[in-house]
Amino acid sequence: MIVDASDVIRKVAKRILESEEMLVAEVASGRQALDLCANDMPDIILVDCKLPDMAVVDFVRMVGANEKKSQVIVCLTKLDIGAIMRAKRAGAQGYLLKPFNRSQLMQCLRHSFYATRARSAL
Repeated sequence: MIVDASDVIRKVAKRILESEEMLVAEVASGRQALDLCANDMPDIILVDCKLPDMAVVDFVRMVGANEKKSQVIVCLTKLDIGAIMRAKRAGAQGYLLKPFNRSQLMQCLRHSFYATRARSAL
C-alpha cells in the first residue's frame, strides 16, 4: 500500500511495484489507509512522513496495533534523523528518501523484508 497525498508519488511507486505477483493499493490519507487495513492488512506500507490528516507516528502505532503485522516504511523528502527515529520508535521498519527511483525503492523493500525475516528467525 502507498499512502501519500501526492498523486505523482503514488503513481510512480505503483508503476514500479505492481506486477502479477504484487497487488498495490494507493490512498491519499492516513484515515483511508487505516480503513483499508481494517479489512485487509497489506504486507508492506509506504507512508509519507507528512500525512494530511494525522501524524505519521500515530499512523505507524495504529498499524502496529493490528493483529496482522505490516512492514511500514516512512518516506521523507530530506534526511531527518529525528523524524526517522520517532517513526522507528513507533514501529516503522525503515525509511526511504523521495524522490526515489526503481532501484532505490526495490532495495529498500528487499532490505526491510530480509531484516524482518532475520529478526523472526532469532
